[in-house]
Amino acid sequence: MLAKLFELFIPGIEVIIIAIMLYWIMSFFWNTRAMDLIFGLLAFLALFAFSTWFHLPVIQKLMLYFVNVAVIALLIIFQPELRLTLSRLSVRGKKFREVTEFDHFLDNITQCVYRLASKRIGAIILLENQDTLEEYAQKAVRLNARFSPELLETIFNTTSPLHDGAVIIRGNSIIAAATILPLADDNTQIHRSMGTRHRAGLGISQATDALIIVVSEENGKVSIAREGMMTRGVKIDRFKGIIRSIFNPPKITKANKGLKTLEEMKQWPA
Repeated sequence: MLAKLFELFIPGIEVIIIAIMLYWIMSFFWNTRAMDLIFGLLAFLALFAFSTWFHLPVIQKLMLYFVNVAVIALLIIFQPELRLTLSRLSVRGKKFREVTEFDHFLDNITQCVYRLASKRIGAIILLENQDTLEEYAQKAVRLNARFSPELLETIFNTTSPLHDGAVIIRGNSIIAAATILPLADDNTQIHRSMGTRHRAGLGISQATDALIIVVSEENGKVSIAREGMMTRGVKIDRFKGIIRSIFNPPKITKANKGLKTLEEMKQWPA
């Protein structure tokens, strides 16, 4: 009797679980570039249902072929978001999750970059990776200061003598400001709305493996350049996902090899 009664509630339980999952997915991707993808997926499902209802076999077959390719493409394009989403599915829950120094750095630089973007203050920031940027830092204004969002915003303030140039960040330290960078020779990715900062960001991304953040003073959009490719209009969640996927755990730069102590490395997430 109880088993039959439970079977009656199974469809309702499944509907509630699916609704919770859909709500979680929508809340995570809302107001992001991935939200356009979800709307496109819903339109695709609607078209598929339409072709099934009216018995259109050619359209159905074409759409099935498209799905096989689209799934792989989406996994590649949205790898940072997927990695960040899966990392949030912690069994222990958020209140038990360790907040590391890297998490603080990521939150601070994200807030700083998007505050600059909201004020339409131009900026170009280099996050050093494996390739050392010491060659460019030597020709700039050396700071060797601990990173803080206040300091970074002060540097790019238009009244500051250091605002015209790039800032180099190594680990959690701002090592140089007013850095002059090489401009990109390949103009195929340069849009008319892009200025010298974007060309410089592309140029240094072609020469090193650094991650370059560019804030446009024309439209307030945030762009990220890496390995000779530039992504424009990056939203906050994708911004965090890209940085975390590259620097978590952060790599030891060539300039710092042998200088990192065990205590310093413990400050970063494993």
